[in-house]
Amino acid sequence: MKQLARLLVLFSVCVAFLALPVQAASSKSKTPVAKSVKQTSAVRRVTAVKRVTSKKAVAAIPRKRVTVVFARPSYGEMAGLHSMSDALDLKSSVAYVIDQDTREVLLRKNDMAVLPIASLTKLMTGLVINESNLPMDEMIAITQDDVDTEKGSSSRLRVGTVLSRAELMHLALMSSENRAAHALGRSFPGGLDVFVARMNAKARELQMKDTRYVEPTGLSSKNQSSAQDLAKLVNVAHSDANLRELSTSPNHEVSVGDRTLQYRNTNRLVNNPRWEIGLQKTGYIAEAGRCLVMQTTVAGRNLIMVFLDSAGKLSRLGDAERVRDWVETVASAPKLR
Repeated sequence: MKQLARLLVLFSVCVAFLALPVQAASSKSKTPVAKSVKQTSAVRRVTAVKRVTSKKAVAAIPRKRVTVVFARPSYGEMAGLHSMSDALDLKSSVAYVIDQDTREVLLRKNDMAVLPIASLTKLMTGLVINESNLPMDEMIAITQDDVDTEKGSSSRLRVGTVLSRAELMHLALMSSENRAAHALGRSFPGGLDVFVARMNAKARELQMKDTRYVEPTGLSSKNQSSAQDLAKLVNVAHSDANLRELSTSPNHEVSVGDRTLQYRNTNRLVNNPRWEIGLQKTGYIAEAGRCLVMQTTVAGRNLIMVFLDSAGKLSRLGDAERVRDWVETVASAPKLR
């Protein structure tokens, strides 16, 4: 019995001894898995933190609002005039070029279309002022009434600025100063309504049958005319030495209180030695497009050029250059159809 008991004890010890490696192996196999699980959880937590931080960072960056502004089509464009072609590939939808002396029409394109004329209006404003024989040294103050509420355009002539009628004329014709032009009409004897009535009366006198004015600056799209009518206006205005001088002046400075303001001509061609310009006026509002009228001498011929509703900023000047080159190339300047 004792011997049997010893065998049982020995057997138990052997079994226990054999079980130890299995437990150790089991224990070792569990440890890396636990660590892996812990590491994976940690990685997930870090990744989550990074994602949250990334989202916060993105949210913290201010987003810029982009405002898309669509260009307002001109009246000419809406009428389909931009689709009209011509022999010189002009960019203006309306063009009219005549010999000032013989009245021969050298070029015409939609010349009877009635469109807004923008600041070409100021040519009539200057003509009416000159013919009224008002004292040009009379001082006129810019008031709140002269501030543009039609288009919201800016001006360096602050409310309260006082300039002579001559200075206001100069700035209106050379630099197309809107407050200057409005002040000229507002200060006219009888007021603005009387002045506008005088503008329309002058248009009728010149047989400008398609022309109508509602104010003296050209900011209103209701100021309208045709190229043929404008050629008549340019012809008459060119006979006025004061209008010739002021409209073609390259630059001018005025003293306003403790400030000296520098103004330039809106038509860069007046500074071009290739051009001999006797009178000019530019104009622009969205409804009218880019506009230009000129009296000029090309190849020995006195010409009147009218360009309306030009799409690009410099295209009206480019059109004038095209016509000039054509007239110089073809001395007899035959008609273009």
